[in-house]
Amino acid sequence: MAHSDDHNTRPFSSLVVDGMERAPSRAMLHAVGFKNEDFKKPQIGIASTWSMVTPCNMHINKLADSAAAGVDNANGKAVIFNTITISDGISMGTEGMKYSLVSREVIADSIETVVGCQGFDGIVAIGGCDKNMPGCMIGISRLNRPAIFVYGGTIMPGCHKDKKLDVVSVFEAVGARANNQINDTELAEIEAKAIPGAGSCGGMYTANTMASAIEALGMSLPNSSAQAAISNDKRLDCERAGAAVLELIKNNIKPSDIMTKAAFENAITIVIALGGSTNAVLHILAMANAGNVDITLDDFTRIGQRVPLLADLKPSGRYLMTELIEIGGIQPLMKILLDKGLLHGDCLTVTGKTLAENLADVKPYPEDQDVIHSLDNPIKKDSHLVVLYGNLAPGGSVAKITGKEGLRFVGTAKVFDAEEQALHSILNGDIVKGDVIVIRYEGPKGGPGMREMLSPTSAIMGKGLGKEVALITDGRFSGGTWGMVVGHVAPEAYEGGPIALVKEGDSITIDAHKRLIQVNIGARELAQRRKKWKQPKPRYTRGLLAKYMKLVSSASSGAVTD
Repeated sequence: MAHSDDHNTRPFSSLVVDGMERAPSRAMLHAVGFKNEDFKKPQIGIASTWSMVTPCNMHINKLADSAAAGVDNANGKAVIFNTITISDGISMGTEGMKYSLVSREVIADSIETVVGCQGFDGIVAIGGCDKNMPGCMIGISRLNRPAIFVYGGTIMPGCHKDKKLDVVSVFEAVGARANNQINDTELAEIEAKAIPGAGSCGGMYTANTMASAIEALGMSLPNSSAQAAISNDKRLDCERAGAAVLELIKNNIKPSDIMTKAAFENAITIVIALGGSTNAVLHILAMANAGNVDITLDDFTRIGQRVPLLADLKPSGRYLMTELIEIGGIQPLMKILLDKGLLHGDCLTVTGKTLAENLADVKPYPEDQDVIHSLDNPIKKDSHLVVLYGNLAPGGSVAKITGKEGLRFVGTAKVFDAEEQALHSILNGDIVKGDVIVIRYEGPKGGPGMREMLSPTSAIMGKGLGKEVALITDGRFSGGTWGMVVGHVAPEAYEGGPIALVKEGDSITIDAHKRLIQVNIGARELAQRRKKWKQPKPRYTRGLLAKYMKLVSSASSGAVTD
């Protein structure tokens, strides 16, 4: 390789290791296994989110080794480094969950820190749990060096009484136990069987949603989103990603060449067709923001008017991600949407080819499958992610409405200033048909950290109230949540948003058809309540949560700290 060409493929590492004066840097690197010839190779940072904190990430150390082997075999030099993960599923419903969304920023910051400091020429980032994925993508976007995201892969289902189980089965079993539909023994059996090993939660929850979105965005290799965590396909995906980053470097293809406005529109389209998590709205806004791409809440409405919901996947549907994998993953779905003119086929991807070129030889789904509906028989003819505005959410809010819960709900407010209070009331039987549960001061600043309300929403389902009550919050929902729920209400209560002014017994209307969320009182009454409102003292005054609270933006702009 000629010296000038050499610098083209090593624009960052050459500054760290080339020349007489960089001998001390090379000396340090000899100790971690560099040989003389390695200093002439592009250095690829492998960002591993491995830890034993959660099953979603417990296998990622081995996947990082496979990605490193892919780099080294393609004549690059891989350097594995770690970043954190937390587990939503474990911390859900506790004070610790306030760190969940914050971890997205910590992951992004840490990848930016290591890659920026060490002078890596490219990046392979491997994520498992929900926040890892947008965290990796925000870091990749800020750095704008050739990069590929690899999804750690989904878990295999558990089984109880011939029914497939996942983590949400356990949350819902808690509600069923509170309702005396099952006993302690059965709850313990479900608990023991639900999570059989490594991999991310099994439905179209946030992890599988974000993996699919990032593949559609063009930042993962084809099929990366649809491979089981423990599989030969996933190991090969990692090896190929390692080799593919070196091709991106040679061809000078950067994330900003791939993550365009049109590519983000493709990602949004796939999230809608799959019935994906409301968290995708928050994360796509944040990922776009990191790359200075103009995506807003209203893009979800615009795209959602013409893209149908086609996937019969949990939480609101019947099937798990493993069953989507069996029929071919999301590639045939993307081809269906492309042929219908619902995807931009000319978007560049990490293969170096366009989306249309990647999809050219994809075979259709088998005839007898009913996981993915046809375009002429959709589950819902437009998006399940509905952005609602009104006097309760002048800055917007996000509802997840598959149509199975009905499209309109008018009910009476039951108001709670923290998630735990609401859960206690639901399990105690204080919530009845016609109630709208209002959970506030759980927003990005108010929580701080915008917790997910999976415990209350699962308890509602377990209690059999799924179609009879609604829940609104300035917090978030898990991808495992379903029912008549509205989150990301902005402005949040801590900022004096109207959700802070709702009183017990107020009438509230949620109308998906009109995209409306309102408290049914006059403007004058609302203004009088606002005069009396006082901002509460911050819940944290030192440490990470206090720092986050000072920096974080509204949910309507992605809860970004940048």
